[in-house]
Amino acid sequence: MSRDPCPSYPYEKDPSAIYRQSFSIVRAEADLAHLPGELHPVAIRLIHACGMTDLPQDLAWSEGVVAAARDAFARAAPVYCDVEMVAHGIIGSRLPEGSDIRCTLNDAAVPGLAARLGTTRSAAAVEAWRDGLAGAVVAIGNAPTALFHLLEMIAAGGPRPALVLGFPVGFVGAAESKDALIANPFGIPFLAVRGRRGGSAMAAAAVNALAAGLPEES
Repeated sequence: MSRDPCPSYPYEKDPSAIYRQSFSIVRAEADLAHLPGELHPVAIRLIHACGMTDLPQDLAWSEGVVAAARDAFARAAPVYCDVEMVAHGIIGSRLPEGSDIRCTLNDAAVPGLAARLGTTRSAAAVEAWRDGLAGAVVAIGNAPTALFHLLEMIAAGGPRPALVLGFPVGFVGAAESKDALIANPFGIPFLAVRGRRGGSAMAAAAVNALAAGLPEES
């Protein structure tokens, strides 16, 4: 039986050209007019991470969140992530020297702690952040329970992070956890996407954009 030859597909292979075209399309199709100018590069990165040019309509932010991020990274603040996917999506070379990426989800003590607290491993893992959380950057891209538990911990007098990037995704608790972050009474700077949308890629993209301070094509 004869086989057809392997087909040849026409597609762009030059990485620089792919990036240029991608960001050109994002700018052409996305409406960023309602966003502060300092958030445009972050929004563009978020769109690039998810492919949805209507995302900016669901973005929510606190005044001064970009300044809070710049200050945190100037101090080489650590970045706490709810899941390994967020941690691995962050470009370490964009972080200042001394600013490390921390994810405690797989710590040996977490499953037992989750059982004692009657919650998820993701929420229990947040307990391990206490010692380094003050002034840190928090990026949550997967677990609504992690974001809820973080807010509960702060409400009970726990340490306050410099800012929270809230991008948990899903159908149970995701929208509600981000609404709670947006309405937080603690004055904690935040950036979030309302509703069910979110994900680890977007949380990591937000960190990369805020840490880099570079043009969005880089």
